[in-house]
Amino acid sequence: MLIQENLSIQEKLKILTDAAKYDVACTSSGVKRKGKAGSIGNTSEAGICHSFAADGRCISLLKILFTNQCIYDCKYCVNRCSNDVVRTAFTPDEVCKLTIEFYRRNYIEGLFLSSGILYNANHTMELIYETLYKLRNQWNFNGYIHVKAIPGTDAELVERTGFLADRMSINLELPTAQGLKDLAPGKTRDKILAPMRQIQQGISVSSHLLGYDRGYKKPYSTERAGFAGGAALIRPELAEAPGAALDRKISAKVTGQGESQGLAGTDQGVPGGDSHNDMYTTQPDARPGCIKSRLVLPASQYKKSAFVPAGQSTQMIVGATPENDYQMMSVTQALYQNFGLKRVFYSAYIPVNEDSCLPSLPGGPPLLREHRLYQADWLLRFYGFRAEELLSEDRPNFNVFLDPKCDWALRHLEGFPVEVNLAPYDELLRVPGMGVKSASRIVAARRSGRLGFEDLKKMGVVLKRARYFITCSGRMMEGARLDQDYITNCLVGDEQRARWDIEHRDSFRQLSLFDDMHMEMPVTRDDHYAAAAGHF
Repeated sequence: MLIQENLSIQEKLKILTDAAKYDVACTSSGVKRKGKAGSIGNTSEAGICHSFAADGRCISLLKILFTNQCIYDCKYCVNRCSNDVVRTAFTPDEVCKLTIEFYRRNYIEGLFLSSGILYNANHTMELIYETLYKLRNQWNFNGYIHVKAIPGTDAELVERTGFLADRMSINLELPTAQGLKDLAPGKTRDKILAPMRQIQQGISVSSHLLGYDRGYKKPYSTERAGFAGGAALIRPELAEAPGAALDRKISAKVTGQGESQGLAGTDQGVPGGDSHNDMYTTQPDARPGCIKSRLVLPASQYKKSAFVPAGQSTQMIVGATPENDYQMMSVTQALYQNFGLKRVFYSAYIPVNEDSCLPSLPGGPPLLREHRLYQADWLLRFYGFRAEELLSEDRPNFNVFLDPKCDWALRHLEGFPVEVNLAPYDELLRVPGMGVKSASRIVAARRSGRLGFEDLKKMGVVLKRARYFITCSGRMMEGARLDQDYITNCLVGDEQRARWDIEHRDSFRQLSLFDDMHMEMPVTRDDHYAAAAGHF
């Protein structure tokens, strides 16, 4: 592969923006940082994803690859080394210039930077680190930066980059080790999980030494989903006052002469995988419950600035390998529990290459399946559900006609109807049509008086779904009855319309920010059904 060095920066932008379109990354920043004298930009806690391009991308992030050259031959990737495509690469100065110039024109609020692997992992990560260092220190850019960590990179490079980025992510790509072996033979589970563990440990140490709240607070009172958080939940000692014991553990970490306990939570196997060699559980040291630290830099570095303050995320491809939904959600649950991830993103497999190992998709990319996974992911993180409650080995896939929460409720009608004036918060969360905010409003409002159906509607409850599963002062809503067939027939009508919207979402076009600038921005794809998943 030859890199085209004589291309203009605009030509590189066109190529490397198009090459980045399969990375799902649009999300709220999770970080609040005000502007300061001598710097430009800021980061909003409420999120930086405010505008969307024609294909659904969040255009407030400059989303590019550093290079589309790659040494790997992943069968599903458009940038695989065996593909005959034009190869190019930015320089660190070019990425800085693009970011600053786009920011000054109010096109973007931050940067998403991923990359193929140029020559080797360390060389690529050095270039990414140089880019972030120049943005932060030479250009004084104080905005949001999300960067991909390259699997196989030396620990010190990952660690140094983590002090410059707001969020880091390492793509898991495929949910099982066998899937990686079949479709991405150059990648191994160790190369992917080692930096993921390192970032988790760095976040944990940084949170304690800086003494700030990472924002990993459960919005529910139950312990059923206590794993769905970050380092502070995984390491209970971080909530305690600093003491000699913790100082000794941190010292052992940075010197590499000891182990730390409790960083990975509990070990849980993933259905469909090898229980004796599962890729998502803690790899213990000689002592049970201990794992070796991967941190390299001294503790003093963690006292100066935050390490990956927006947390880490990952991405899985949906439909490229034969894993079912139960396996996908079990892997997701293990990642949240054992690695403290902030988000797991799902990307429906799009056939961009011809290969006998890849599946044929006569119906197109599995967008509805991706949507269901996002909805279930929301249930794991915010509603107190577990993967084994939603699916099982006997029922390994989600219902295509009903969202996971409605499907679960219909299979557990013995627990309904729920009396909204008496039910505890965690039970209200399990009612279809009720979300975290509406359940909180109900709990607060009923202290002042009894609630009726009109009150629930004003609080944001979706009564067209909730009406079948609740009572107000002992009465169900008029026309509703607790019958599985009846409720299913009523709910499927709404779901069929939502399904059509998902499968035909490209049949319309929204005005692009760049239309009036006469710039030929490449059409890209990025999925944002996770935002809609919070309203069921």
